[in-house]
Amino acid sequence: MNSCPCGSGKAYGDCCEPIISGAQLAQTAEQLMRARYSAHVVAQMDFIFESVHPDHRKGYDHKGTKEWAENSEWLGLEIIGAQEGGPEDETGQVEFIAHYRDGGVTHDHHECALFKRKDGVWLFTDGARVRPKPLIVEKIGRNDPCKCGSGIKYKKCCGK
Repeated sequence: MNSCPCGSGKAYGDCCEPIISGAQLAQTAEQLMRARYSAHVVAQMDFIFESVHPDHRKGYDHKGTKEWAENSEWLGLEIIGAQEGGPEDETGQVEFIAHYRDGGVTHDHHECALFKRKDGVWLFTDGARVRPKPLIVEKIGRNDPCKCGSGIKYKKCCGK
């Protein structure tokens, strides 16, 4: 594997592999998030389990998670943004979208993941799915100025 599955543009051996193998620690919450995605791609479930905060490991299904990871086609990771989670922080949040195909169906898992340091090590604590924002349709009256900026009434412009 040449390029890292996390989408950083770096080689896997210079990016997530040292974190997954334990040769180095993630310096930021985002680095840990990227390594966790890459661990799903290469089915390194021990890393997935060990990178979860001990207070949040209850109910983890090692076998089921491994089967799911191996049977999914991983299409890419998109980091939307991060709050805190830097080298000097104790907590952080990373919003991401993991794109994958499972059973022939493409999925976009959009989540805000929470991270916390324990003894200087970044660990995943919890995540919340991000739901699409509702579409807000602004009602335009027939005699209102057209929203296109023409200065003409809506009924004589775009409302035809």
